[in-house]
Amino acid sequence: MSNPTSSHGFQTSITATLSVRNWARAIDFYKAAFGATELYRVDGGGVGQLAVSGADFWVAEESPQYLNFSPESLGGCSVRMLLIVEDPAAVCARAVAAGATEVAPVADAYGWRLGRIVDPSGHHWEIGRPLG
Repeated sequence: MSNPTSSHGFQTSITATLSVRNWARAIDFYKAAFGATELYRVDGGGVGQLAVSGADFWVAEESPQYLNFSPESLGGCSVRMLLIVEDPAAVCARAVAAGATEVAPVADAYGWRLGRIVDPSGHHWEIGRPLG
């Protein structure tokens, strides 16, 4: 397998952009729930880049004209986010305290310590870490 870093030092990566209603409210939630830091915000609003302990993702206002819909508009979401952290129970509790809803409590199964929440924008997050 080839090295994912090019000769120019660029590394290929994949990151999520979450479509939401009220992107500023969503950014505030991720800061409170996951301790996210804001890396970038488009002047005039609508798009921001966040990071949780170095793992980045984007949050953008839904744009139906480009077929980007929030889970609130769809009545569900098509992607689950997986946030891998040292203490899943603490992060899930913090997220619930910030306004998330618990879908499944943190438990050990299938080689993972894992819980699941849905954030106020309707995105599902599995929060866990591998065991062993």
